[in-house]
Amino acid sequence: MGKSNFKVYAYRWVVLLAFMTIVAVNQMLWITFAPITGSAAKFYGVSDLSIGLLSMIFMIVYVAVSIPASWAIDTWGIRIAVGIGAVLTGVFGLLRGLTAKDYTWVLVSQIGIAVGQPFLLNACTKVAARWFPIEERATASGLGTLAMYLGISAGLALTPLLSIRLGMGGTLMLYGILSVAAALVFFVLVRERPPTPPCRPDQEERSLVFDGLKRIVHDRNFVYLMLIFFVGLGVFNGITTWIEDIVRPRGFSITQAGTAGGLMIAGGLAGALVFPPISDRLRRRTPFIFLAIAGAIFGLAGVTFATGYTLLLVSSFVTGLFLLSAGPIGFQYGAEATYPAPEGTSNGLLILMGQISGIVFIFGMDAFKSKSNGSMTASLIALMALMALSLVLCAKLKESALIRKQGGVS
Repeated sequence: MGKSNFKVYAYRWVVLLAFMTIVAVNQMLWITFAPITGSAAKFYGVSDLSIGLLSMIFMIVYVAVSIPASWAIDTWGIRIAVGIGAVLTGVFGLLRGLTAKDYTWVLVSQIGIAVGQPFLLNACTKVAARWFPIEERATASGLGTLAMYLGISAGLALTPLLSIRLGMGGTLMLYGILSVAAALVFFVLVRERPPTPPCRPDQEERSLVFDGLKRIVHDRNFVYLMLIFFVGLGVFNGITTWIEDIVRPRGFSITQAGTAGGLMIAGGLAGALVFPPISDRLRRRTPFIFLAIAGAIFGLAGVTFATGYTLLLVSSFVTGLFLLSAGPIGFQYGAEATYPAPEGTSNGLLILMGQISGIVFIFGMDAFKSKSNGSMTASLIALMALMALSLVLCAKLKESALIRKQGGVS
């Protein structure tokens, strides 16, 4: 039975766009300080690690809040649960702007924004499942993930320029105003569900949250996927947090670091636009996950060793193109592989793995950087080795029963 038997509403794109807006702003607030680590440390009179903490606190908070947030998403739905994330983003984003000169209050604000993050990120597949037919869900999840990359890209590229022109206070205040506007857009435009379901009942019905959690942890494919996300998302969190520190020893400026980080996300944007629709069309997930990790290894090698600015930019783009394209396809694969476990639970567990590894990788990269010039080359080589090992797990993944039924995959 195809989607022609069910009503699919054009308003689904309005809901998705409003959701994408608040997600993008939340991620922009997360990454604000990464491309200006050195200058922010001087402004607040603290160490580089203290500035890194402003980004890393999102990962620490996520570990504590992820499971409750997933429960809220799967139990209360989009309007209430995602609305909590929108309110926290708006309120604490504005507070950060109002208290921009005080490091302690900025850290408090970052914690508030971080509490809201899992209520947003864990809902990506829930929004897709509630409003979109199954043959569009990887595309919808890809666009939801695309919003994360847009926000991160904007934060990496704009913050160095804005901090030079507006100063720290002006930059954070501008971001605070944007966060309030994004929260208002969410509450005005987002509806809980369409008037009628976009799919068959067997493609929509989900088990209870904790029953679904039991199912998830006993699914071998999903365990492999969690380990892949542990490495891949951890690598991404580590690189974006320390992007300036990675390239500074080779003589690159903060604006060049921001541009390199922005191009990495731009590559992710391209990958999230191109690969998920192809995955939907072919009804295949696992080959794209393998391709993403393999391609990202080559890009990361360039980021690690590039001494020329052009090669650094190209390598950053390639890294993002492959590594970040794995996100939306991996999220959708996880939701399909663990069906009928709730989407918010599977989505949240995957991001949780990346946040845990992000904390480990960030501390490790700082601890093992060269004492003479601050180089992180050794740490980056270790990350490439972990990604190479994760390819073995990618090769073990099997297509889900749900996608095989839909597309006739053997």
